[in-house]
Amino acid sequence: MNIFTIPVPSPLSLWTTVHSRGAFNVAGSFAALWALVKVLRMLRWRVKTTQLLGPPRTSLVYGVSRDIGSSHDRAAIYERWATEYGVAYMTPSVLGQTNVVLCDPKAIAHFYTRETWTYVKTPLTLAFLESSVGKGLLWAQGETHRRQRKALTPAFSNAAIRKLTSVFYDSAYKAKGKWDTIIESSKDDDAVIEVQNCLDTVGIAGFSHDFGSLDGKRVSVAEAFNTFGSNQPSAVHKAFILLASVFPIILKIIPNKRKNLFKKLGITMEQISNELLIRSRREKDADISQGGEENSLIGLLIKSEGQDAELHMSAEEVVAQMKVLLLAGYETTSSESWALIELSRHPDVQTRLREELLAFGPDPTYDQLKANLLYLDAVVHETLRLHPPVPESTRLAAADDVIPLSEPVRTASGNMTDSISIAKGTLITISIGAINRSSIIWGPHAKEFKPDRWLTEDGISGKAKEVQGHRHLLTFVDGPRACLGKDFAIMEFKAVLSVLVKNFVFEMRDGQDTPVEIVRGILLRPRVAGEDGTGVPLRVRRYE
Repeated sequence: MNIFTIPVPSPLSLWTTVHSRGAFNVAGSFAALWALVKVLRMLRWRVKTTQLLGPPRTSLVYGVSRDIGSSHDRAAIYERWATEYGVAYMTPSVLGQTNVVLCDPKAIAHFYTRETWTYVKTPLTLAFLESSVGKGLLWAQGETHRRQRKALTPAFSNAAIRKLTSVFYDSAYKAKGKWDTIIESSKDDDAVIEVQNCLDTVGIAGFSHDFGSLDGKRVSVAEAFNTFGSNQPSAVHKAFILLASVFPIILKIIPNKRKNLFKKLGITMEQISNELLIRSRREKDADISQGGEENSLIGLLIKSEGQDAELHMSAEEVVAQMKVLLLAGYETTSSESWALIELSRHPDVQTRLREELLAFGPDPTYDQLKANLLYLDAVVHETLRLHPPVPESTRLAAADDVIPLSEPVRTASGNMTDSISIAKGTLITISIGAINRSSIIWGPHAKEFKPDRWLTEDGISGKAKEVQGHRHLLTFVDGPRACLGKDFAIMEFKAVLSVLVKNFVFEMRDGQDTPVEIVRGILLRPRVAGEDGTGVPLRVRRYE
C-alpha cells in the first residue's frame, strides 16, 4: 500500500476529534470522582452513624418521603413510628438518603442547643429561603445569624412590646367595627364571616403602615399570600421538590407554577419593603418621626445600616428582614383563626373565656395580659400546642456528634443504646406537631383541646415538662434559633382574642362537627374540608 495515498485528516478535524474525546474523558473522570466521593461518604456515614430501626421504604426512588408529604396529618405518622421503633429511628428518604427522626425530649434539647452551628439548614431550605425572602434572619446561619438577631432583638424586648399593646387593640377594634357593619347589614342577627388575617397589626406596629386589609382594600402582599392556598402544588411539582432535596439546582432550572408564585411573592414583598424603607428614611431625614422609632422594627433596620461592623446590616439584608417580618406577620395569624375554630367547636370553653374577660372589665394592659387572665393564657397556649404553624424541621449535621437519649432504643443490630452517634452529613428531622401532641408526652388526652391542662399542677405530665421550649412546647422551637418574635406574637394573640370574644359569639357555619383540614399555603392554614382556598367561614353574632 502506498502510504501517500492514505487520506490525512486536516488539523481542524484532528483537533475536533481530540477535543471531543478529551471532553468525554474529562466528563467521565468527573463522574467517576463524584461517584467515588459519594461511595466514600456513604461508607463513612454507615461507620460513624448508629444504625437504627425504622419503617421500610415504600418507593425505590422516594423512600417514605412521598407518603409523609401526601399525608394530611404528618405528626400522626411520626408518632406512630415512634411508638413502633422507639424515640429515635431512621426513615428512608429520596434516592437512598436516610433521615434520623428524634422524638425524645432530651435528644431534642441537645439538638436545639447546637442548631445553627452543628446542625444547619439543608441546601434545599437555603435555596428556597434565598429565592423567596432573601438572606435575612430565616436564611442566615452561624455568625451571620448571631449578628442579625442581635441587631433586631431590641424591637422584641418587653419594653418595646409594651408600647405596641395599644396598637394590637386598635387593630382588634378595627376588626370589630368591620364585623359589626357586616352583621348590621345582614337580615338576621348573625352573619357568616371569613376571619381575615390581621395584617394591619404587624403593618402598623412594625412599619408604621396601615395595609388596609380590614377596610376591604386590595393589598398586593395579602393577595400574593392567599394565592398559595388557592393553588395547591401538583403531583409533578411535589416530585420535583422531593428530588430537589438531593439536587437543589432543580429549583432554579425547572420552571413551574409554584416557582412563579414564589417569584411574584418575592417581588411584591420587595417592592413594599423598599417603599416603606424609603418613606421612613425620608421621615427620619426630615426629622418628622417623634423619637420613638429606634425601637420599632423598621427604625432598628434603618439604624443597622449605619452601625459598626458588629451590628451592621447591608441594604440587601435590611430588605430581607422586612420580607421575613411581612411573612411572619401574615402567616402566624393562622393561630388566631385556629383559636376561633376551637372556641366554635367547644362553646363551653368559649363561654368560660368570655366570662373571665367580662369579669375583668376594661382591656387589660400588657402586664395584665402577661400575668392575669389565666384562662385566656390557657386557651392561647392550648391552641399553640395543637396547631403549630411550622409542623416539622429538618437539619443537616455539619459535624460529627453524639446525641443523648432519655431512654434506650434498639439499634438495627438488636443492641440497646442510650445515645446515638451522628456523622457529618446526616439529616435530622424533628416533628414539632408530633411532640406537641404526643400521647406519651402529654397524656391520653393529648389530641383534645383542653385548656384546663394549663391550670392545674398535674395538668402537664412529667414527660411534657422534659420538653425544653416555651411552656414545654416546640411551637417556637428552642436554642439560638428560637423565635425572636415569640412574645410579640403571644401578646398580639391575647389582645386580639380578648376583644373578639368579649364582643362576639362564634359558631361553625355548618355545625360543631364541621370537618376542618390543613392546607399548605406558605405555611399551614385551616380550611373547611373539601372547599377551595384557605380559611374557615364562621357564623358570628354580637354578644349581648
